[in-house]
Amino acid sequence: MAPCASRNKIEFGDVVNESGMDRVSDPACGIEILRLQVSALPATVNSLVLLACPRMTALTDIRYRFPGLLGGWSRFDGPAGTQAVDASIDAVADWQRSGNSANSHGAFPAAQACDALTECVSATMGELLGADPAGFAFGPSTTANMMALTRAIAAELGPGDEIVCTELDHDSNISPWLLAARDSGATVRMARLDRQSHRLNTDAVIDLIGPATRWLAVTGASNAIGAIPDAAAISRAAHAIGARVVVDGVHLTPHRQIDVEAIGCDVFTTSSYKWYGPHAGIMWVEPDLLDSLAAYKVRPAPDRGPGRLQYGTPSWEAMAGIDAAARFLLDTTMAAVIEHEESVFERLLTGLHDLSGVRVVGPADLANRAPTTMFLVEGHSPLQVASKLAEAKVAVWDGHNYAIEAMGPLGLDAEDGAVRVGVCVYIGLGDVERLLEAVSTLGSR
Repeated sequence: MAPCASRNKIEFGDVVNESGMDRVSDPACGIEILRLQVSALPATVNSLVLLACPRMTALTDIRYRFPGLLGGWSRFDGPAGTQAVDASIDAVADWQRSGNSANSHGAFPAAQACDALTECVSATMGELLGADPAGFAFGPSTTANMMALTRAIAAELGPGDEIVCTELDHDSNISPWLLAARDSGATVRMARLDRQSHRLNTDAVIDLIGPATRWLAVTGASNAIGAIPDAAAISRAAHAIGARVVVDGVHLTPHRQIDVEAIGCDVFTTSSYKWYGPHAGIMWVEPDLLDSLAAYKVRPAPDRGPGRLQYGTPSWEAMAGIDAAARFLLDTTMAAVIEHEESVFERLLTGLHDLSGVRVVGPADLANRAPTTMFLVEGHSPLQVASKLAEAKVAVWDGHNYAIEAMGPLGLDAEDGAVRVGVCVYIGLGDVERLLEAVSTLGSR
């Protein structure tokens, strides 16, 4: 149950006054769901409470929770953005209907509801990521959040300072640093992706850390090939010489249990639309660091706290959806997510390796890897493959997928890249067999 709900002392299975409630029959759960309408909540508490199904232990039939899957498609395009879970969709819509579309820090109930929502979603995100709730800033995307962060950092850098980035990263964790270096006179050093293993060796990163290193940026998991580097070891090495660490957790969050404290990073970023929520970016910054940054902001913006890095009014409806999506992951449990995804991804990876004319790009094994890979089909461009798969109602992405520094080390064309496929909670073995069948038809031509 969400922290927002706990303020009203409502627990799953409680008997409550049915005034202001909707009963919704859910045969997949075998129970009735009581949905508390916004009008029944004190405006200073929150916009809605959804008493959802009991905690799940297996993901055998979860597609019914994703309305966007109607139409019979197999959606392997999740690494670019997943379908929204029903609870998140409802949360966004309910907030918009609630009359709470306002701004924060006001004297009237709708404004106070915005304050309560910020507190609520920060607490939920803190639970999801194992991080101090005081450090969460909300923006339109991780790219936008990184631009805001690095612009503030650039004011404290100068000639002789160094920033370490990696070839494995999405460009949202590279270009902002290149721009910060351009504006400050600092230097960016690039850790190389291993050409044989298609992994980022820890020593290859640590060897670049030196007395001049001020910041180090590393992905939690590659959005292109799924490789998971040892961010905790890299963070320890950087902190040993006084450098700060940013971990791009966008692709890691939907696939692994996150513990920001254990990772030891100073900044952790993620995007809720990669884990069944609305299009938004969430950035956690260690609270003392957050207050010390030379943030670029308008004068009325707060001098302390996450608001210093939030450009303008956040999307309250998106924040309601973020809370619901994060709660979905927490209630589902990452143990169940991992068990399901690893089983499905193993079949996908094995099947691709077995197909004639198919070259799989990425680590050869399943260890330390998110369920994402890329591949090429002999005689077909990645775009041609993606187009043919779309005819079979199989959605995949082609191209570099913004992992532009990785394309060369992976032996791929800088623009054409490869076909990318990703497994998430609503992808099943039937989806995999459909994809493999469609690809096998291409490879046999």
